[in-house]
Amino acid sequence: MEFLQLKYFQAVARHEHITKAAKELNVSQPSLSNSINRLEKRLGVPLFERQGRHVKLNAFGKTYLRRVERAFLELEEGEREITDMAGLEHGTVSISVTLPYVLPTMLKEFLTLHPHVRIIQHQLGSALEIKNELDNAEIDFCISSTAITGPDIEWLTLAEEELCLTVPKGHRFASRSSIALSEAANEPFIALASHSNFRKITDDFCRKAGFEPRIAFELEEASSVQTLVEMGLGITFALPLSLGNRASSPGTVQLKIVDPVCRRTFGIAWNKKHYLSQAAVHFREFATHFFGKL
Repeated sequence: MEFLQLKYFQAVARHEHITKAAKELNVSQPSLSNSINRLEKRLGVPLFERQGRHVKLNAFGKTYLRRVERAFLELEEGEREITDMAGLEHGTVSISVTLPYVLPTMLKEFLTLHPHVRIIQHQLGSALEIKNELDNAEIDFCISSTAITGPDIEWLTLAEEELCLTVPKGHRFASRSSIALSEAANEPFIALASHSNFRKITDDFCRKAGFEPRIAFELEEASSVQTLVEMGLGITFALPLSLGNRASSPGTVQLKIVDPVCRRTFGIAWNKKHYLSQAAVHFREFATHFFGKL
């Protein structure tokens, strides 16, 4: 069995199309088809159901693909381990972070200590997508306000943070230092999109206070939410740690919510079966220390 045969099989399984897979692999269609046929002949079973150029994995193919992908993952882990033997300063750390405003400060401090480490930030996704990335060793860590759990996932709490109510400087609540959330029942809220984890958390807090929030604006970016509050178009929930310097904006006032207590916990998750480089281990230690200071 040849290494290229397995790569070809993996590509065809991913595209479910001979032409598309051949184009990606930069090989001819007949050559790719012949390679798959030889693999099936060696295994003694078909791996695909064929409909012209379109193919679909059958039960044999799905079982074999899981093993092939596991084998490639082990090879990648071996490469990482060997690379790591070169030392901390040449390592790579891949992360997903759901606290966008604290990330630049955290990375600046870490890279000041380890300037040659390369950081790869993955695009943010849902908790399920992040868990899949951890399970498949596509990332080393996730720093999230939602606990990521699973048989092979380790979760370490980094900190707890209380939500504040952010109002414009000229708002009727602006002269106060604290508020019961129920007092804001009739206020227009500027919120993140309904599919976001933070929105689900804040909606639940409003329900605990006895009302459904009246959403005046629903946005994708937290920075845009803060800007509209500064413009006097509504109020919002905010997390000082997540907002960084913008939490102390002169155009807004942060009110402590005394009823109900609005608090969330966030932490760092990793796959305990995934090999962590020296750089990754140092990053985890650094993150623990960094959030401990905050």
